[in-house]
Amino acid sequence: MPRYKRTKAFTKVYHVIIRGINKQDIFLDKRDFYKFIQEIKNTKEKYKYQIYSYSLMNDHVHLVIYDENENMSTVVQSLNIRYSSYFNKKYERSGHLFENRFKSKIVENESYLKILVRYIHKNPESAGLEPYIWTSYYEYLYKPNLINPNIVLNTFGDNKKQAVENFKEFHINYYKFQDFNRDFELKNKITDEEAVDIIKNILKEDNLLKIQNYEKQKKYDSIKQILQIEGIRKKQISRITGISRSTIERIIK
Repeated sequence: MPRYKRTKAFTKVYHVIIRGINKQDIFLDKRDFYKFIQEIKNTKEKYKYQIYSYSLMNDHVHLVIYDENENMSTVVQSLNIRYSSYFNKKYERSGHLFENRFKSKIVENESYLKILVRYIHKNPESAGLEPYIWTSYYEYLYKPNLINPNIVLNTFGDNKKQAVENFKEFHINYYKFQDFNRDFELKNKITDEEAVDIIKNILKEDNLLKIQNYEKQKKYDSIKQILQIEGIRKKQISRITGISRSTIERIIK
C-alpha cells in the first residue's frame, strides 16, 4: 500500500476569527464570497502562508493558518483592507467593516487540530445554513483550491484514499462530539477602550455616562444592546457607564 507523503509538523498553526464590526454582515451576495476567497489567494502569494481550513459565514470568517514567517497581523490587516475597499466601494459605504482586533489561538496538538477543522466545516450547518457551503470541506474530498490538506489528512492515515474516507466519517460523527466545540469561537475579553468605542458606535452616544440619565425603558434597551457585545463583562459595563452592577443584573434577569 503506498504511503501518503508527510509534510512539516503543525507548529505555528493558528485558529483565526475575523468578524464584521458590530456583528454586521460582511458578505451580501455570492460575488462577495468569491472576492474574499480571491483576496486570500492574493495574500497567500504575497506573505507565503498556508491555509489548512476555512469557513466564510455571513458575519465572520474562520481560518486555520500555518504562519511560518510569523506575519499573522500583517496578513489579516492586508486581507481586511483589500476586502473592505471592495465592499465599501460596491455598497457605497465608508468606515470600518471589520472589528479592529481579530482573534487567534494557537493550535497545540493533533487532536485539537482535527476537531477544530471539523467544527469550522460544520459551522454553516450549525447556523442553519446549507451544509459545508463556503468552507474547505470539499477541497479535502476533491481538488484543493486554497488549502494545503496534507497535514490534516495525515492525521487520518498514511494512504490518501483511506485518509479521505476517514476524514468524511469523522465529520459525519460531529454531533456525537459537540461538547468539544465550546471553545472554538474564541470569546476573548475586550479592553475598556475597545468597549467604549463599540458602545459609542452602537448607541450613537459620545458621553456614556449620560446613559445613567436615560428614561427607564431607553436605559433598559441600551444596556441590553451593550450586553450583546462579545467579550464584554458586567463589571466592565458598570465601570464604563456608571450604572450599578445590581441594575445590570436586574436587566439580565
